[in-house]
Amino acid sequence: MLDSLTRTRLSAMMCLEFFVWGAWFVTLGTYLASDLEATGSQIALAFLTQSLGAILAPFIVGLIADRFFAAQRILGVLHLFSAVMLFLAGRQEDFGPFFVFALLAMVSFMPTLALANSISFRRMESPERQFPSVRVFGTIGWIIAGLLIGWLGWETGGALSNTFVMAAIGSALLGVYAFTLPHTPPEPSDGPATVRDILGLDALALLKSRSYLVFFIASILICIPLAFYYNFTNLYLNEIGVPRAAAVQSLGQLSEAGFLLLMPLMLRKLGVKKTLLIGMLAWAARYAMFALGDSGSLLWLVVIGLLLHGVCYDFFFVAGQIYTDRFAPARVRSAAQGLISLATYGVGLLIGSLISGPIVDAFLAADGTHDWIPIWLVPAALALLVAIFFGSMFREQQTADAIGGGDGAGRADVAT
Repeated sequence: MLDSLTRTRLSAMMCLEFFVWGAWFVTLGTYLASDLEATGSQIALAFLTQSLGAILAPFIVGLIADRFFAAQRILGVLHLFSAVMLFLAGRQEDFGPFFVFALLAMVSFMPTLALANSISFRRMESPERQFPSVRVFGTIGWIIAGLLIGWLGWETGGALSNTFVMAAIGSALLGVYAFTLPHTPPEPSDGPATVRDILGLDALALLKSRSYLVFFIASILICIPLAFYYNFTNLYLNEIGVPRAAAVQSLGQLSEAGFLLLMPLMLRKLGVKKTLLIGMLAWAARYAMFALGDSGSLLWLVVIGLLLHGVCYDFFFVAGQIYTDRFAPARVRSAAQGLISLATYGVGLLIGSLISGPIVDAFLAADGTHDWIPIWLVPAALALLVAIFFGSMFREQQTADAIGGGDGAGRADVAT
C-alpha cells in the first residue's frame, strides 16, 4: 500500500531526479554554441551522450536492481559519481574534454531513470493510478530548474556554465538522499545468476509479443524526431528572440504536470493504443507549429507547440512506462524499464542526434543563425510517418503470461 509518507519520499526523489536533468540539459545547445563555439554536429554529438548512457542502462539495471544489489543504494552511488562529472564538465573550455565528462555524467545518470521508476513501481499496488501523481513531481523539478535559469538571467548573461554547478549540487543531494529511500532489494530468483540475468537479457523475451515488438520499434522511431526538440529547441527560441527562453520552455513541463494527473483517466477511457497514438501525433503538430511560429505576431504558435509537450511526453513516454510495467513479469520489471529506456533515450535519440546535427548545419545562415522552417518540417514528417506505422500495426491484446513470462505476477490484461 502506498501510504502518504512513502508517497512523499518517492515524490521528493522524482523532483530531484528531473531537476538534475533539466538544470543543464535544456540549455546545453545554447551553452555549447555560445561558450564553446560548437557546430550543430558537435551539439548533436554532445546530446548523443544521453543515448549512449541509455544504451548501457538495461545492462546496469539488469545487473544491480533485478539480481544483486538494492536499487536505492545504486541510485545513490550513480548520482554521487554523476555530480562530480557534471561539475568537471562545466569547467572545460574546449569541446573535446567537455564531451568526455558529459559522457561519463550521462552514463551514470541515465540508468537512474529506470531505477527511480523501479523503486516507485515496487511500492505501488496499481501503478497506472498511483504512478502519475508521484511522477508529476519530476516535472515540477524540471520546471524549477528552468525557472531558476531564467530568473538568474544565465542565458542572456553568458553564465550558462553555472547550470552545471546547479546540476552537480542537485545530483549530490539526491545521491545522499537515495540511501534513505525505501529498501528495494532484488526480486527473489530461482537458481544462480546467469549471463542473461547479469545483462538483463531476459527482458528481451517481451519482444516475442507482436504487440510489444511494435511498441518497441515505434519507441525507437518516434525518438528520431524527438532528438530535434531536445537538441535544438532552446537554441531555436534564443535565435528567434524569445526572452528568458529556458523559463518559457518550462511551459511544456507545466503542461506535462497537468496531463500526468489525467493519465489514469486517459488510459482507462482510451486504452493503451489510442493514448500512445495521440502522443505521436502531437509531436508532428508541435514541429509544424515551431516551423510556422516566430517571436512576433505568431508567438502563440510557438507557445502552443511548447504546451503540447504534456501530450507528447505523457501520452507516449509515461504511458509506455506504465504499459511496460503492466506487461513485464515481476522478475524482469527493472530490466524491462531499462530496455524501454534503451529503445527511446538510447537507440532512437542516438539515430536522431546523428541525423539532426547535419540537418541543422545544412540550414546555417551567413549571420550564424538558422533557417528553422525546413529544419522543423523534417521531424514533423518523420513523427507523422511513425504514427501511421504504429496505428496500423499495434494490437493491445497480450499479457506477460501470454509471452512465456507466467510467474503469476503479471499485472492485469492490457487489452481493452
